Amino acid sequence: MKFVVTGSLGHIGQPLVAELVQKRHTVTVISSKPEKQKDIEAMGAIAAIGSLEAIDFLIATFTGADAVYAMVPPGYTEPDQLAYYQRIGSNYVQAIQQSGVKRVVYLSSYGAHLEKGTGLILGSHDTERMLNELSDVSITHLRPGYFYYNLYNFVPMIKEQGFIGTNYGGDDKLVMVAPSDIAVVAAEELETTSTGNKVRYIASDDLTASEAAQILGAAIGKPDLKWVVFSDEQVNDAMIGAGMPASFVAGFVELGASIHNGILREDYDLHKPTVLGKVKLADFAKEFATAF
Repeated sequence: MKFVVTGSLGHIGQPLVAELVQKRHTVTVISSKPEKQKDIEAMGAIAAIGSLEAIDFLIATFTGADAVYAMVPPGYTEPDQLAYYQRIGSNYVQAIQQSGVKRVVYLSSYGAHLEKGTGLILGSHDTERMLNELSDVSITHLRPGYFYYNLYNFVPMIKEQGFIGTNYGGDDKLVMVAPSDIAVVAAEELETTSTGNKVRYIASDDLTASEAAQILGAAIGKPDLKWVVFSDEQVNDAMIGAGMPASFVAGFVELGASIHNGILREDYDLHKPTVLGKVKLADFAKEFATAF
């Protein structure tokens, strides 16, 4: 089969492309970086170097594909995160319509069922909605949980202050996931001939923040590591003080609040995956300790 993978060779793209190529599919990988061409081709895939902002490029790349794995790359420098997601989502819709692609696997997020109150996740909600308006296209929305590698952001805090802290933590429950486990599900969905639209949640582990801190702490030689909860105002002020864009900070704080109050995972709890991924937090903690 012929697949197009967006997101270059990122955390999910690398293992996804490796699996699809190993199964002898023809895989085209979209990357905005010309220097990635050699790496893509070395994996046995076809490199399509161009921008997700270029409609004609997307149409040409999608044409002839049996299925497309679509994701919106992180846009941390974008002044308006919601507008960024809407722009890339709209480009995907146009390219899918005009290329004739009939099968799409979209990387969304848990919490994307909500139309407000989730900050940065609202972009995933909007993109899901736009894709669902396509006719004669089968779409699977992948909704993974909290990516393990986001925990790396806490390394400086652990080293300098001796704890993890944000506006969620303690007994708050975290649906956590390894990118490689997402890649397994994405490959399965790309290879599946399907009709209609569906949602598929992906999780590798499901722990409280305190349990996560204990696992990470044990791995780095800090068995008493705590994950404390700050107020929304404290997190907002700290991030603004660090020079981060106000719009991004607002979205980040709202997202954290939705984890703390539990609304982010409400739909996940109603539709949990029957099987969790293979990579547990204890496995990731070994990598975390190496980086630490």
